[in-house]
Amino acid sequence: EVQLVESGGGLVQPGGSLRLSCSTSGFTFSSYGMSWVRQAPGKGLEWVSGIASGGGSTTYADSVKGRFTISRDNAKNTLYLQMNSLKPEDTAVYYCAHHRGYNWYYGMEYWGKGTLVTASS
Repeated sequence: EVQLVESGGGLVQPGGSLRLSCSTSGFTFSSYGMSWVRQAPGKGLEWVSGIASGGGSTTYADSVKGRFTISRDNAKNTLYLQMNSLKPEDTAVYYCAHHRGYNWYYGMEYWGKGTLVTASS
């Protein structure tokens, strides 16, 4: 059974930082692209960032480019999202997602339950 479990969310002041983690099991983590996707209150899903299976290829939405960094540790089967210079508009539930192939441009197949990030003073 594929499992994706996000953690690391919380309340942070604007300008602050958080690091999200996504622990995975039930599949060969090192063989699949992964992404982070978020949903702000009352809004639709927004793709945030993606990373290829080996970690050498990454991509970001314009809204987070230069502030967020996606990474992965294939030995630990874990995906990360380092979020710096957080803004109130980054407030959302953040989900990690497993892609159907080795890169982030394949369709998403499995999702975690999400972790809430709130950037507010």
